[in-house]
Amino acid sequence: MITINPPNSGTTPQRSIVAQVRENARANPDKLALVCGETRLTWRTFDEGVNRVANLLLGNGLQKGDRIAILSPNSVDYALLFMGILRAGGCVTPLSTMASGEALEKMLKDCSASTIFVARQYLDLVEGFLGAMDIARYAMDFEAPDYHPMADALAAADTTDPMVDIDLKDAFNLIYSSGTTGTPKGILHDHWMRAAQMDRVTPNGYDDNARTLISTPLYSNTTIVAFVPTLFGGSTVHLMPKFDAREYLEIVQAEKITHTMLVPVQYKRIMDVPDFDSFDLSSMRIKFSTSAPLRADVKADVLARFPGKLIEYYGLTEGGGVTVLVADEHPDKLHTVGKLAPGNDIRLIDAEGREVPQGQVGEICGRGPTMMAGYFGREDLTRDYIWHNAAGEVYFRSGDMGHFDADGFLVLSDRKKDMIISGGLNIYANDLELVLLADPDVTDAAVIGVPSEQWGETPYGLVVLRTGATRSLETICEVANKKLGKSQRLSGLEARKELPRSTIGKILKRELRAPYWADAPN
Repeated sequence: MITINPPNSGTTPQRSIVAQVRENARANPDKLALVCGETRLTWRTFDEGVNRVANLLLGNGLQKGDRIAILSPNSVDYALLFMGILRAGGCVTPLSTMASGEALEKMLKDCSASTIFVARQYLDLVEGFLGAMDIARYAMDFEAPDYHPMADALAAADTTDPMVDIDLKDAFNLIYSSGTTGTPKGILHDHWMRAAQMDRVTPNGYDDNARTLISTPLYSNTTIVAFVPTLFGGSTVHLMPKFDAREYLEIVQAEKITHTMLVPVQYKRIMDVPDFDSFDLSSMRIKFSTSAPLRADVKADVLARFPGKLIEYYGLTEGGGVTVLVADEHPDKLHTVGKLAPGNDIRLIDAEGREVPQGQVGEICGRGPTMMAGYFGREDLTRDYIWHNAAGEVYFRSGDMGHFDADGFLVLSDRKKDMIISGGLNIYANDLELVLLADPDVTDAAVIGVPSEQWGETPYGLVVLRTGATRSLETICEVANKKLGKSQRLSGLEARKELPRSTIGKILKRELRAPYWADAPN
């Protein structure tokens, strides 16, 4: 058994999230807890719904740590399920709606989920294999043979708090990091880890009548780190089932939203709304960004036109080292992801696992107060993910490359697996992408390595052009290459209508690379 001991951050969680949410409902039963579309739940009603979920699961024989899966878009029912599973002592297992049916089957078998709740729009993903699995099935918004109607089951459930004792070592959630090919990795977080994250509640104002607008999916850690602190702080969560930039602005204005968590692609789409400046966004206090680097030019635009602080987090779903950039306080560091958060440590290592000198690029390995318990049932994967320093302390290998500048700000280079090795030289795609994105005719860009007889692989750019662009791809490529080093130069450009992204905005480079390498010799 691998033991992962987070460093002592100076504070030890004393209360579980389950206990605090319970207390919030008792203290302010008539306060608004959850809003989604036309549905508005007070803390009393929300708490009763959470109890119904918990008692339904306990009545079905749920045991401590049982994995309960959810496959659904954001909704009131999803929020109730999330907190109800925790109150019953279960482990929330939110499944990616971007995953294939094959990947979802692997996830459910890997975690041996005892129950799954499914929304109609994703039924096609699982109906081909669920029938062969020993798993209880609940239909969230439809009727079908072999599925229990969730609404009927909850209506019959008791609203009394079951008062299950929650130990901070108990499992909190299981998030799968892979949804396309290969064996999915289940990232296991316990109640201690999630409770430790609540040290940001008061500093960020989540306990000061916050109204947090969330438009990323609840299966993502990006969402959870805003959803849970808002509830822990006794404030109000506003959920969007599906992101739409204009609708987002309408909600901020109408509901006087104070906090939000967005991913970079959402910021870009919001700032590009033609009449953005006509909306009253003065209620906004803090905007957070995570999951992928937010471009410096977009940060600058947000700072100039979108009220409130802009805070960017860099970190991993697995936990470990975290950096924070308070963008409005460091306008000259918008190309970075900030400095180390309190209690965190990051080391940069080379391919042999040796720390690199100050200023050099290396793989980012992090250690911090909030670290996963491990990959579920996979000590081999957990072991491969760990790097030990000279003192034997555990650090998580991120797979990201970067360096610290002279002021201690972290500058990201690329994903290690996305690094292009051309003629034996390391080329960081991010450096090339920044040059392409600086072109006035380019609105989005990704650089990948494609096969080359001469160099092994060579950089190749995929770009989305602005509407009305008249310059040729050859001209854009020539201009970019004049700004790049000889070894970095792009072998060509290709125009795309859009680049494939995950629901939290990450460009799916593996999907982009696949066609070019399909027939390449091994």
